[in-house]
Amino acid sequence: MKSSNLKVDFCSYDAAKYACKKWHYSKCVPVGKLIKIGTWENGSFIGCIIYSRGATCNIGSPYGLNQNECCELTRVALNKHIAPVSQILGLSLKMLKRTNPGLQLIVSYADSGQGHYGGIYQATNWIYEGYFDGEVYVKFKGEIYHRRSVYSKFGTSSVNKIKGAKKVMAPGKHKYIMPLDKKTRRRVIKLSKSYPKLSAQT
Repeated sequence: MKSSNLKVDFCSYDAAKYACKKWHYSKCVPVGKLIKIGTWENGSFIGCIIYSRGATCNIGSPYGLNQNECCELTRVALNKHIAPVSQILGLSLKMLKRTNPGLQLIVSYADSGQGHYGGIYQATNWIYEGYFDGEVYVKFKGEIYHRRSVYSKFGTSSVNKIKGAKKVMAPGKHKYIMPLDKKTRRRVIKLSKSYPKLSAQT
C-alpha cells in the first residue's frame, strides 16, 4: 500500500479555481470572501477545501451566531489521493479553527442530486440537522449559481435581464453542522438527527 506524505496549507485563488474546475461537480468557485486550503500529497497538488460566508449573510442566525462566527464549507475538490478524505477534511478543520479564533460553527450540505449523503461528514463526527428541500438556482452557460449570488456575479438580481440565464430547481440537500467549541456543541446538539444512509434520498 502506498504511503501518503500529506500537506495541508493555504493556497492561491488560481489553485483553488483549477481544483474546482477539474475535480468538483459544480465546475466553479464560490463567490465572495473565501478561505482556500490546499492539499498536497507526496509533493503534488491534489486539490483544495474551500470555506466561505455562504450564500446568505444570515447563515448563523438559526444558531444565534453572527456572520463572523459561522461559515460554510462550500467545496471539497480533490483529485485521486491516498489519504482518506476524512483525514484531509479533519486537518483543514484544525487549520481553520487555529487561524480563525472567533469562529464557532461550520455549516455544510451534501447534495442528494449528486447521490451524496454526507459520508465524509459522518466520518468526521458532524451533527446531522436533516434533509432540506431544494431551492431555485440560476443556470448560465452550464454553471449553476445560487440566486443570492446572482447580483455579485452579474450586477443584477433579475434573471430576466441576464441573456441566456434561466431558473432551475435544485434537488434537496442533507445539512450538517460542525461546532468548534464545547459551548456551541451543547447549544446545537439538540438539533441532531440520525445519520442518513447511502441509499437514502431524503
